Amino acid sequence: MKLIKRKKPNKIIDAMHETMKDLHNIGLVDKTTMSNFDSLCLPKAKAYSPTQLKKLRNRFHVSQPVFAAYLNTTPKTIQQWEQGNRKPNSIALRLLNLIDHAGLNILIAQ
Repeated sequence: MKLIKRKKPNKIIDAMHETMKDLHNIGLVDKTTMSNFDSLCLPKAKAYSPTQLKKLRNRFHVSQPVFAAYLNTTPKTIQQWEQGNRKPNSIALRLLNLIDHAGLNILIAQ
């Protein structure tokens, strides 16, 4: 059995981000600088192999058409991802990461 190594939260980046937010709140860091710093602190989206994509979809017991509906794409696109003919773009990867960590319900507006 292959163990999946999870990345630990970066305590230094978290501490720096909190400090920057505090400096912004008291007016020592402007909005543009804070926005730029926020974007630098975002985690990278994990890429998925075709097999990982299929396992992700199967984990939630949904068909390709249903998974496509959640992602606002076509069943053909999901099929092509799972066959390795195409790769998800950066926006799709971000959605797939959200689904992986929080489940499909994260995409349902309430």
